Formats: sequence, C-alpha cells, structure tokens
Amino acid sequence: MPSLKTYRLRIRSVLSTQKITKAMKMVAAAKLRRAQDQAMAARPYAEAMDKVMATLASSFKGGSGPKLLSGTGSDKVQLVIVATADRGLCGAFNSSIVREARRFIRTLVADGKTVKILAVGRKARDQLRRDYANMIVDTITDLGRPRLSFADAQKVAARVAEMFDKGEFDVATVIFNRFKSAMTQIVTVQQLIPPPAPEAGAAPTTTGGAIYEFEPDEGEILADLLPRNLTVQIFRALLENAASFYGSQMTAMDNASRNAGEVIKKLTLQMNRSRQASITKELIEIISGAEAV
Repeated sequence: MPSLKTYRLRIRSVLSTQKITKAMKMVAAAKLRRAQDQAMAARPYAEAMDKVMATLASSFKGGSGPKLLSGTGSDKVQLVIVATADRGLCGAFNSSIVREARRFIRTLVADGKTVKILAVGRKARDQLRRDYANMIVDTITDLGRPRLSFADAQKVAARVAEMFDKGEFDVATVIFNRFKSAMTQIVTVQQLIPPPAPEAGAAPTTTGGAIYEFEPDEGEILADLLPRNLTVQIFRALLENAASFYGSQMTAMDNASRNAGEVIKKLTLQMNRSRQASITKELIEIISGAEAV
C-alpha cells in the first residue's frame, strides 16, 4: 500500500492539474462568446453569396464562364482543404475533422481521383501525414493570432487561387466544423471551386432562372466578385472553426476538472483509510507491548 506521503503528493499533483483545467475553461468561455458572435454574423452573408454563386454557375453552361465559377470541366484532381486548430486540449474537435477528411479522401481515391491536401492548422498536418504525407502540398499555420481576421482568410484564399491559376487542381473542397453549440459541432464538407450547382430538390429562390445584366462589365465584376467569394467562404469556415474550437475546449476542460475532482475524492478516501490502518496498527503494537510487560 502506498505511503501517506505518496498520497499527499498525488493529491497535490491532481489539484495543480485541476487549477490549470479550470483556468483554461474560463479563458475558453470568455473567448467563445466573441467567436460565436462573429460566426453567427458571418453566416447570412456567406450563405447568400454562396447561393448567388451557385445560381451564376448554373447559368454558365459548358465552361463558358470564368474558371473560378464554371470550373475546368474536369474533376480529376481534387484539392482538399482540411481546417483544424494549431493546438489540442479541445476534446474531439480536431479528430472529428481529420476523421471526416480521411473518409472523404478514401472515397476520392477509390473513384480514381488524384488528391492533394492543403492543411490549415498543425493538427491537420500532424495527423494526416501519418497516412497521406505524399498528398500534403502545403501547410498554413498560426492563423488567428492574436485574433482571427479577414486577412487570415485572404492568406489561405491567395494560396488556393495561386494553385488554381497554375492548373494544379480542378475542384477544391474545405472540411471544417460548423458551430451549433458549446457541446455540439457539425463536421461540414463544402465545395469551393467551382461552386456546386443548386440541388434539384431545393426550394426555388428569387434568383433562380434569372437573366443577369452586368454593369459596368461582366468580366470586371466577376473578376472581383469570384476571388472575394472564395475568401468569404474560407473566412466563414475559419470563424466557424474558431467558435467550435473554444466550445469544444470549454466542454473538455470542464469534464477534465470534474474528473480531477473525482480523482481527488478517491485519493483522499484511500489516504484516510491508509492513515486509519496505520493508527490502528500502532495502537495494536502499543497494547501488545503493554500486555507483554
């Protein structure tokens, strides 16, 4: 049986860990509010812009429009943008994204596609390079320091646009976690290039079937609008990821603090039992000695 000193050291160690997890929970809770507000504010604009791009893409048939809108006419080479965090201690946040990325990549490979991976975040790189190191073409890290901004999305979008202009891929897809609540995040797979056509069963929108008139010039407007849409969609994914990260981290640290409390209770109980056993043993020895005399 461990000594009383061993129990005290263990309890002290767990108490120190509990202080850290409680502090991390409070920090994550404070940052979650701001990240959640930003993610919610970005949703309407990003979703409306995505619908407009999808409708425009369906109006340009046969590859007649810009490549960012109508695509290259092929889907042979697929770029998968896996967006995770740079840090851990956030529950299943990173692993759920990587798990879906692996499933998506396996499906593409089984269909005979060539897959390239752009890892956004250290955890995406570290976990995917075990199985797909030869597919990772680049890694972008340290986004959102000290605070996530539109410039971070522009950095990722510029890299994606550069690869597309060089003809390095045909279709680009981003995988991220969409924030639902502090305890629930939904892994989302969204195609960025070209924008997916509206689903056949989707409800009709006011833009469906419309004939667009461009002022001042179609090429000039789309040349500015399409890269902006790419950046907006990536920015939305990063904002959703940030809110999901802090929500998952807050939940994970709360669970860790509770578990540490349970461990402290068990260790304290075992220590008290050990101390009582030690006292009882000493009393028996004293009584036995007195009787012997």
